[in-house]
Amino acid sequence: MLDSSLAQEIAAIDGVELDSEVTFADLTTLHIGGKPRLAVRCRTTAAVVAVVKLLDDASLPLLIVGGGSNLVVADGDLDVVAVIIEADAVSVNFAESTITAEAGAQWDDVVAFSVESGLGGIECLSGIPGSAGATPVQNVGAYGTEVSDVLTQVQLYDRHSGEVSWVPASELELAYRYSNLKFTNRAVVLAITMQLLPDGLSAPLRYGELARRLAVSASEWQPRRPIRLVRDMVLELRRGKGMVVDAGDHDTWSAGSFFTNPIVDPAVATSVFEKVGEPTMPRYPAGEDKEKLSAAWLIERAGFAKGHPGPGAKAALSNKHTLALTNRGEASATDLLRLAQEIRAGVHDAFGVTLVPEPVWIGMSIDD
Repeated sequence: MLDSSLAQEIAAIDGVELDSEVTFADLTTLHIGGKPRLAVRCRTTAAVVAVVKLLDDASLPLLIVGGGSNLVVADGDLDVVAVIIEADAVSVNFAESTITAEAGAQWDDVVAFSVESGLGGIECLSGIPGSAGATPVQNVGAYGTEVSDVLTQVQLYDRHSGEVSWVPASELELAYRYSNLKFTNRAVVLAITMQLLPDGLSAPLRYGELARRLAVSASEWQPRRPIRLVRDMVLELRRGKGMVVDAGDHDTWSAGSFFTNPIVDPAVATSVFEKVGEPTMPRYPAGEDKEKLSAAWLIERAGFAKGHPGPGAKAALSNKHTLALTNRGEASATDLLRLAQEIRAGVHDAFGVTLVPEPVWIGMSIDD
């Protein structure tokens, strides 16, 4: 139990502010979720470390919150302390073409800073909501680029040893939407450093839709374009899919891509193809005799259209993109849960493929 003396001890930490009013609906891009027992805003990474240590020593459950773009939180009062990281300094080392960002920096601000600094490599990750500290946890990726392509080191607070250290990215076992930080709570990301490209050009363009929009010819080998041009086009594409946060647009009240693209055996991919019979079905090599399918494609072929289940629903698929589950303004966590369960069951019934949610669930589960 969080007694008043512990709350006072936390409040006395330099760089800390207690917030007794905020809810998870205020802290997440889904605008869904109940009230933590306490919210602690930390303006420095030192404050984050001090607060987490005190709460861990008291064996109190806590949740690290950055941009709130990857959280599905239950309704009502929650037995958890929200530790909100607001340390957001971003710096550049032009001699080494690196950028270092504290965990609370808004990710798209970091991308914009890299473009303004003339450094390429993360422009395809423009418009992704959330904080810099969340990007290595699930190896954020979009339009043919992943954070693992540029990440060199991560500053971690190890909750078991109590140590703060810079850890090489190679130790995080980064893979598709995965790191060994994900779902473990073993450490808190305090800052990240990325190795970028100094010539003002993008990373090689690998994503077909983006390449076509940028007039990349099939004969070009590892095509690259000016980073500002690529960023602008990525933002245009994401806005068209409701994937750039806009407080006035309920199509953006989401957790982004809700399900990961499933990695399956080739036999499963072939079975799906045989059921649908579309020569253009998206299926890609995924290493170790595996293939990656498109979750959005599966959802659509299972019979779920954009905007499902239709006007008046409190939670619905985006009107712009079937991979986003959205709050239409008054949805509860239960409303979103039921929609997620319906979509997952429908895809499984149609194709025998079980979709895996990408967001972190707090106080509830898709299996409830």
